[in-house]
Amino acid sequence: MSLDEKYMSQALAEAERAFSRGDVPVGAVLVRNGEVLGRGANVKTGDPTAHAEIQAIRTAAESIGSWNLGGCDLYVTLEPCAMCAGACVNARVRNIVFGAKDPKAGAAGSLYNIPRDARLNHRCGVRGGVMESCCAELLIKYFRLRRAARK
Repeated sequence: MSLDEKYMSQALAEAERAFSRGDVPVGAVLVRNGEVLGRGANVKTGDPTAHAEIQAIRTAAESIGSWNLGGCDLYVTLEPCAMCAGACVNARVRNIVFGAKDPKAGAAGSLYNIPRDARLNHRCGVRGGVMESCCAELLIKYFRLRRAARK
């Protein structure tokens, strides 16, 4: 198992916890030097920023006592949206590693490429498609069940 798969498996575990609560199953872990500093999963609340990536960034920043997450890699099961990609840039995340692409809202290569935009003051490396089928299957299952419940 590669390091990317090791940490994506942990992000998937966060996504599965979200699924079990009835939340959109997206999970994230933020890692530096082999240590998981932050974890997160999407949470249904009145807070529109309660995305897995934001949760992981917040807990990591709190754990190290700094907003600067240079040298950290974010593993997330779904390609980050514009808000989360921007948060990674602002937090100086080194790499974003994601599972499934998001053709409707992805901002790390699908619709936009915020992490690599040369006009910004920081750029993140991006690797997509890590354990893509596992990440996508959980999301597909969630939305299939949600549609069936509405019928």
